Amino acid sequence: MSIAFSKRGPRLGFFEVHAENYMGEGGLPHHQLRSIAERYPLSLHGVGLSIGGEGDLDRDHLKRLRRLVERYRPASFSEHLAWSTHESAFFNDLLPLPYTPETLERVARHVAEAQDILGVRMLLENPSTYLVFEESTIDEIDFLAAVSNRTGCGLLLDVNNVVVSSINHRLDPFAYVDRFPLDKVGEIHLAGYDEVTDEAGERLLIDAHASEILPDVFDLYRHTLRRFGPLPTLIEWDNDVPEFPLLFAEAERVTAALQEAWRLQPEAAARRSAA
Repeated sequence: MSIAFSKRGPRLGFFEVHAENYMGEGGLPHHQLRSIAERYPLSLHGVGLSIGGEGDLDRDHLKRLRRLVERYRPASFSEHLAWSTHESAFFNDLLPLPYTPETLERVARHVAEAQDILGVRMLLENPSTYLVFEESTIDEIDFLAAVSNRTGCGLLLDVNNVVVSSINHRLDPFAYVDRFPLDKVGEIHLAGYDEVTDEAGERLLIDAHASEILPDVFDLYRHTLRRFGPLPTLIEWDNDVPEFPLLFAEAERVTAALQEAWRLQPEAAARRSAA
């Protein structure tokens, strides 16, 4: 797919990759990424820092990530509000956190450390979750806003994650977006989800990144744009990746929504451009 993008040069705003896929020193991955970076602004999306982990951040990982940032000078860098390591164990999942003062202190410390070492402002992404912790005493939005206020980091609003978590926990996704501090958002993510039925016959959504943006996610996305104007938007499609025409059609659908937001909220669009 990287080759297709670099050869065709379609009209797209930016290109985002998982940082951990490019931490080697050279080879074909960097050859392809350099070709893309010559044509598009580049965004690095990390999945391995374990920002919420109990232990210290992995300094070797941070050093490799810093070399990648210095090599490509990306337009943005983002990570997840999650943990994925414990002592010497590394997991292939982004695991949820209890929202407590202790966790807040740890996450803020890790975000500040990562920003200092990398020399860039991080965007922290809201998670998709399938359970809630009894010990949580802080609302998720308040938790994210507090991390941003303490560290100066931005936020990445994953609209698909909002829908997934809200349906799983019987909450209102529109109310979530209406409370979200959109002035801190530097990027939006969209994706498709899978759906199953649990033992009680209730819907359970899974953040799958393996299909088109579903109607309820796109409706919430347009609501977000109407509330605060156009924001840089990425479509995540990591599994069962289709042929390029379908991917580009999804991108064009998002472009049309962004253009509508520019028309309806020119002042908000101008503020975004100036920032």
